[in-house]
Amino acid sequence: MTQRVRTRFAPSPTGFIHLGNIRSAIYPWAYARAHGGDFILRIEDTDQQRSTQAAVDVILEGMAWLQLDHDEGPYYQMQRMERYQEVLAQLQAAGHVYPCYMSVAELDALRERQTANREKPRYDGTWRPEPGKVLPPVPAGVQPVLRFKTPQQGVVSWEDRCKGRIEFQNGELDDLVIARPDGTPTYNFCVCVDDMDMRITHVIRGDDHVNNTPRQIHIFEALGAQVPVFAHLPTVLNEQGEKMSKRNGAKPVTQYRDEGFLPDAMVNYLARLGWSHGDDEIFSRAQFLQWFDLDHLGRSAAQFDEAKLRWVNSQHMKLTADATLAQRVAEQLAQEGLPTDERLPAICGLFKDRCDTTLALAEWARLFYVAAQPSPEALAQHVTDAVKPALADLAQRLRTADWSKEAIAAALKASLAAFGLKMPALAMPVRVLVMGTPQTPSVDAVLWLQGREKVLAALQKG
Repeated sequence: MTQRVRTRFAPSPTGFIHLGNIRSAIYPWAYARAHGGDFILRIEDTDQQRSTQAAVDVILEGMAWLQLDHDEGPYYQMQRMERYQEVLAQLQAAGHVYPCYMSVAELDALRERQTANREKPRYDGTWRPEPGKVLPPVPAGVQPVLRFKTPQQGVVSWEDRCKGRIEFQNGELDDLVIARPDGTPTYNFCVCVDDMDMRITHVIRGDDHVNNTPRQIHIFEALGAQVPVFAHLPTVLNEQGEKMSKRNGAKPVTQYRDEGFLPDAMVNYLARLGWSHGDDEIFSRAQFLQWFDLDHLGRSAAQFDEAKLRWVNSQHMKLTADATLAQRVAEQLAQEGLPTDERLPAICGLFKDRCDTTLALAEWARLFYVAAQPSPEALAQHVTDAVKPALADLAQRLRTADWSKEAIAAALKASLAAFGLKMPALAMPVRVLVMGTPQTPSVDAVLWLQGREKVLAALQKG
């Protein structure tokens, strides 16, 4: 490959970015990284009525959380209006663009006639200049739109790296509006100028853009620009089988951060929504970048499955260093006003195998920083009069034992032997009193991490 790879992610801040959107960032990011290229972030904010700074913030926060680092940008289209006007003037001077004075009412009437005649609704080229053609008189006081002169013969085609060969008949495409009456350029035009100026080599985006592509190819060719390689990704469906979208309840990507998902797990899961490397389900970020290519993109829609996401996250939690998990758990506990200490990495190591999010892990960890609050039902079921002598005996042994897991285990065994009990008969009431729940990992490890003072205080309540 002689040309340096340059890819981009160009979201529109008209709503909070969701997982279906951010997946369209992961692939171009990975492709640029896998080929030693550049990844550009561009914010397409020309829809000023619907674009919001809050939506921009979610894009930036979401990408930072997922560590989708960009080499250039963010560029904002609204800051490039002078450049668009310059290129519009060039195209108009070259005869690729012409003013159209057809009003909205006239265009609506035209479409109604075409629909009544069972024709495809489309602009009919009334104001398109042709040799020997007499144009209507220019109406007074009307600001025209600018339309692009679409070739009327032949086909426009490309080899899509995801979908294979795609072609459109030029005769099916009408002349696209590329500037509104106030001079504001439209989406398809701005995209082409941006991709040309930013030297984008590969456009990897959702397949809702397939119908835009033939028009954009025409504009690239009119600009004398190199047409990028296109890869149109299959749609991401929600759990109900509908297209994932802001309108039908898709969550902002940052909400998954707040719910305790790990960035590497999210990248792993989203990468598999439309791409595969054999049967590999769990892989690291480094492996993904080593393996990623455009040859193994899926062609059919992928369906989001939160249960699968949680499973992937749980696998990554098991592989994540205890100290790394502790940093995130400490942040989550701090939101409750709970301080943590040097025990937290070990606490995370003890409980992480039974959790699918760091939020669930934080729920366990908080039990080491608050007083236990067992329910009356748990106390009645497990802390019975029959076991209270054994609890008192254990407390006496723990008062003088070395404070290590081994010594705590030995004290438990001695109390069991002294009272002829099986481990669950003593361990479960101990857990209820110390932790507030009868189900925990190894009871000696739990007691060791809780500390002698807190354990003895809890057992005395029994």
